[in-house]
Amino acid sequence: MELFADYSAGWLLGLALSLMVTGIIAGLMAGLLGVGGGIVIVPVLYHLFTLLGIDEAVRMHVAVGTSLATIIPTSIMSARSHHKRGSLDAGLLEKLIPGVITGVVLGSIISLYATGTALTAVFATVAFLVALNMAFRKDGFSLREGLPGKTGTGIIGVFIGGISTLMGIGGGTLSVPILSAFNTPMRTAVGTGAALGLVISLPGAAAFMFNGLGEGGRPPLSLGYVNLVGLALIVPATILMAPRGAQMAHAINPTRLRQLFALFLMFTSLRMFYGLLS
Repeated sequence: MELFADYSAGWLLGLALSLMVTGIIAGLMAGLLGVGGGIVIVPVLYHLFTLLGIDEAVRMHVAVGTSLATIIPTSIMSARSHHKRGSLDAGLLEKLIPGVITGVVLGSIISLYATGTALTAVFATVAFLVALNMAFRKDGFSLREGLPGKTGTGIIGVFIGGISTLMGIGGGTLSVPILSAFNTPMRTAVGTGAALGLVISLPGAAAFMFNGLGEGGRPPLSLGYVNLVGLALIVPATILMAPRGAQMAHAINPTRLRQLFALFLMFTSLRMFYGLLS
């Protein structure tokens, strides 16, 4: 606990409040957009760990691993809420799961060798591209009606699972725009994306725990690359707010929902690029 001894009680209280506020926002986004909250949690944890002076070599790894761990309960709550409202397509989920799990395994292996800078660059780049797609894609645009065949769907699942694991996100960030491009209704895409968050976060968090065992420079009270302090403060707020976000999703116009999704992703991406260049 020597690291925390360098800061005043007021500063540490501010840190705790920041983590709880992060959980509130992440929970709302998880329910509202089906993103699992990771798109909020990863950059916030990254910048908080920077302020704490956490080693740059492990900073992004801990942010990603902790985010994946927080997404587990959030995804459960969000997916249940969407299922009750009929916006979770079990058949669509079943088609995607094999590829997604394969992608999670590949992403976990890559993360073992990737640098913190590489993980940050992946996060910022993919978030930026997704934001552009969501912001400028015309209403009614679709690549085709429904997902492609078994092979094509498998490739899509591998992409969603692999990149989401490297980014520390729940899957909705990628699955929502991809499913929308295959003419899936927006609310169904969001609900299915929320369920995919559990498929990605559970094995992904376990892999980051294992990969980080014995690594130096991690913040205190970390199990591998999962920080237990961040986990304890963020999760209660996300569990509380995820159902409220799901309720809001059914009260907002789908076009407005997509625009909100794009705006938030763009802001997050630019913040991460700023961190890389500064």
